[in-house]
Amino acid sequence: MGSLSSNVSITRYKVEGRVEEPVIETIYNGLTQNAIVTTNDDISEKTVGWTSLDTPFDPNFEGSSFLIGTHLVFSLRVDKKTIPPKIVKKHCAIEAAKRLAESGREYLSRTEKKMIREHVMSVLILRIPSAPNIYDLTWDYEDSSLWFFSNLKSANEELETLFSRSFNLTLIRLFPYTMAGLTAGLSDKERDILARLSPTNFAE
Repeated sequence: MGSLSSNVSITRYKVEGRVEEPVIETIYNGLTQNAIVTTNDDISEKTVGWTSLDTPFDPNFEGSSFLIGTHLVFSLRVDKKTIPPKIVKKHCAIEAAKRLAESGREYLSRTEKKMIREHVMSVLILRIPSAPNIYDLTWDYEDSSLWFFSNLKSANEELETLFSRSFNLTLIRLFPYTMAGLTAGLSDKERDILARLSPTNFAE
């Protein structure tokens, strides 16, 4: 989801750790080394990487284009290929009928059926274009805070994994429990009580 959309969902994070000096160069290297890469013969069902806010389909981080004051603005892009099950079933049936006609047999073994499905998937995955999903983020590196414009579990998990790999920093998702531990100035005794808390089930 884009940060400039009329309706947005936001997940707040605390960035644990400090960016290595020089900060801008470290961020630039992390972005470029983990920028999304797509090719016409890509057989991956999912590709994940960073892209620029202004040109999400042509990642470009030159000239510190991702920097606005003390804020870093760029996007996470997740390209996914989804093959409808009915299409897979159709092509498997066609390929199975072809194999039976060539062999003169009436049935195929389980192993042969599995091999046919794998072959069909590998062929179709090359034909189907990826659907891009773009999620913007704003990172205040001085305040160690980050806003991610999505609440999707899968998108947040991709962000946390790629962020750690790119910058050697950890993202802590902020919700009432983690905010109490991080910002409430709790004593050791109060932290122990917080650690023992468990969710209350309000449904019968």
